[in-house]
Amino acid sequence: MSGSPSPDHLIRPMVDPFGRTIRYLRVSVTDRCDLRCFYCMSEDMTFLPKKDLLTLEELDRLCSAFITKGVRKIRLTGGEPLVRRNVMSLVRSLSRHLGSGALDELTLTTNGSQLARFATELRDCGVRRVNVSLDTLDAQKFRAITRWGDLDKVLAGIEAARDAGLAVKINAVALKNMNEEEIPALMEWAHGKDMALTLIEVMPMGDIGEGRIDQYVPLSLLRARLAQHYTLTDLDEDTGGPARYVRVTETGGKLGFITPMTHNFCESCNRVRITCTGTLHTCLGHEDASDLRKPLRASPDDDLLSAAIDRAIGLKPKGHDFIIDRRHNRPSVSRHMSVTGG
Repeated sequence: MSGSPSPDHLIRPMVDPFGRTIRYLRVSVTDRCDLRCFYCMSEDMTFLPKKDLLTLEELDRLCSAFITKGVRKIRLTGGEPLVRRNVMSLVRSLSRHLGSGALDELTLTTNGSQLARFATELRDCGVRRVNVSLDTLDAQKFRAITRWGDLDKVLAGIEAARDAGLAVKINAVALKNMNEEEIPALMEWAHGKDMALTLIEVMPMGDIGEGRIDQYVPLSLLRARLAQHYTLTDLDEDTGGPARYVRVTETGGKLGFITPMTHNFCESCNRVRITCTGTLHTCLGHEDASDLRKPLRASPDDDLLSAAIDRAIGLKPKGHDFIIDRRHNRPSVSRHMSVTGG
């Protein structure tokens, strides 16, 4: 696979119009998923034709171009990234940037269903931690949320990852009247296995066939409930993502809050996203889109691609405009989260 980062002295950091340096790239390798979580996608999703997807070699070249421009962390996402055929060849190829020191971290977000198959190989490729999306430990609720998922398979994947030496962080979307009462138990389970837990508010992305207002619970409310029974101490640390963390004294574990609705976290955003078709989104909550597939395929060198990336970064907005209320009970952006990448 082509693409090698420039020496450090040749790297020109990407700085957006608001002075934020872009160092974190999230790459969706597929829009497909083996689950159908009801807050993420509709049950009868129409996925992209395979011919529209970038090849794994093209994704490698894109990632390498961003590394040349100062990206230090790459997260592979989906859909479910581990259902993409031969995806480990991409992981193995990108791992060369870890070996050279050009990249600090290569990681991924997964639903855990395929982790038992790939955990050891991920570790061998230099992946040191993974995020696993898991909203409940109740098998019936899990099937209701995912529409057909097998909780035992996901739990086995988490254990395989831990056995392989990967650090695991659990991501849980807070869902009104579904799992909000279970959050303390989920937290204690995660912390008992030395895994951090991050709670996420529902985001109004894509038409899922029902209103978001009936799913949405503000994390400020959940935090207040937790504070009645646990001692939460704010942590002043930056993991490169949007979560704000607290230490839970009683469990000794970390609890994160991602609050796109109740607390806009855009002031420190250092992230951009690439879809599996080569579309660059500089903000999760805007309809902005820059086509990188055309310049990628127009020339064997990266001059056109680099210029297209620079133009897109120069248009990165200050922040998103997510709204959920009775007057705005519709998607803020039309694309589904599975297309953009988690």
